[in-house]
Amino acid sequence: MKKIFIRLIALFVLLSVFDLASAKDKIVITLEQLNKMFVSMRSDLGDKVDGDLLWGYFFTDSDPKKLQPLADRLSKNGYRVVNIYLTDDKNKYFLHIEKIEHHTPESLNKRNAEFYKLANEFQLESYDGMDVGPVGK
Repeated sequence: MKKIFIRLIALFVLLSVFDLASAKDKIVITLEQLNKMFVSMRSDLGDKVDGDLLWGYFFTDSDPKKLQPLADRLSKNGYRVVNIYLTDDKNKYFLHIEKIEHHTPESLNKRNAEFYKLANEFQLESYDGMDVGPVGK
């Protein structure tokens, strides 16, 4: 229950801090925004921010068939594919992947840049950002 609560808090923080990016519009999550996110995370997670956390990443498109090849590639690169699912409003699909990683604002900024590039390469609507939580036991 605590893990879910912390993940929900982290997701709320992310949504309140970021202007989520569109691969087509080239709007990106900035390093400044990531620095603010890490300050907020530190207040919620303390020193756990300095270690491995479970990072979730999200890509979107209106066609789920376009998300599957990216899911396959990322799975081969060590990411766990959580799901490809239709949003509640039934307008688009999300690919949700996750991986246990240690990040700093700078390393997360680099990861985001890689994911924006992948979203463009696979001609997806967007790389939509990330969430984070503690590693489960």
